[in-house]
Amino acid sequence: MAAIAFSDIVPAPKVLLHDHLDGGLRPATIVELAERVGHELPATDPAALGEWFVAAADSGSLERYLETFAHTVAVMQTVEGLHRVAKECALDLAADGVVYAEVRYAPEQHLERGLSLDEVVDAVNAGFAEGAAEAAAQGTPIRVGVLLTAMRHAARSQEIAELSVRYRDAGVVGFDIAGAEAGFPPTRHLDAFEYLQRENFHFTIHAGEAFGLPSIWQAIQWCGADRLGHGVRLVDDITGSPAAGDVVLGRLSAYVRDKRIPLELCPSSNVQTGAAPSIAEHPIGLLHDLRFRVTVNTDNRLMSGTSMSREMALLSEAFGWGWSELQWLTINAMKSAFIPYDERLAIINDLIKPGYAKLIG
Repeated sequence: MAAIAFSDIVPAPKVLLHDHLDGGLRPATIVELAERVGHELPATDPAALGEWFVAAADSGSLERYLETFAHTVAVMQTVEGLHRVAKECALDLAADGVVYAEVRYAPEQHLERGLSLDEVVDAVNAGFAEGAAEAAAQGTPIRVGVLLTAMRHAARSQEIAELSVRYRDAGVVGFDIAGAEAGFPPTRHLDAFEYLQRENFHFTIHAGEAFGLPSIWQAIQWCGADRLGHGVRLVDDITGSPAAGDVVLGRLSAYVRDKRIPLELCPSSNVQTGAAPSIAEHPIGLLHDLRFRVTVNTDNRLMSGTSMSREMALLSEAFGWGWSELQWLTINAMKSAFIPYDERLAIINDLIKPGYAKLIG
């Protein structure tokens, strides 16, 4: 099957579960905000700056990849900066055909200029609301849910968990932990996860990206994660191939598939950080064939120079996937969202299925 063209994919309805607010800024916005707050950038021309971010992130190292965020976080320390970045995020996703997105960020990283945690959340929520309203007026409606992230190397996870629950009826739909995996297992934050479970609140955990199966096992069996952020190393627990008919799932991978635990896979980002050798060799192909609950995501649109449409176009080219596969991925993601069941179902039936029906013909 011929690959679907990027331009044809843009209008298709999409669902995004793993996107970092501080990883998706417009380069021109970074330049403007940096000048206002006095932050020095590696380049002041927006085009050159955008190229620098992709090149700096394209190192094969998660740690080096994460260093690029020093420049984006630096310009997100004021109400004005946070509001603008959130608004533009909603507009950019909507323009790319995303109808539902869960965007995550770590409030504790935006306190350097005196903002409180609540002021950070209020500014971001207001920006998303304004961006969504403007997108709807332009004929590209989008709903944005927020995930509040705690940094796994820090000690504020309980505080951020409580903040998430406090804002659960004001746009925050879930909790996450992120940052370098090695040396910082999710079990360091058990108190926060147990609190969230007592509060009947949803959470995902970055696991199985730079670190292997123990990280995934702890995230699920010790911490109780609803979804796995990345989870790409789950393939280490699978042997054989569908083509040869000799696939064997280990205990952990079988459990993940049987329980329909969603995998928030981010192909371009996974290649950049060395979690996958290439798009063509990305485990998403095998995991799709074995019918895991696979979703496709952007992770950090700026650092990867990507979008949901680009990720889908790359996968269509690499694996020969057509509209039916892209619809399957999209419905998987919507089924896995952290909003109520009836609201998920409405988006699937009212937006996703009709949108793909038009494309499939």
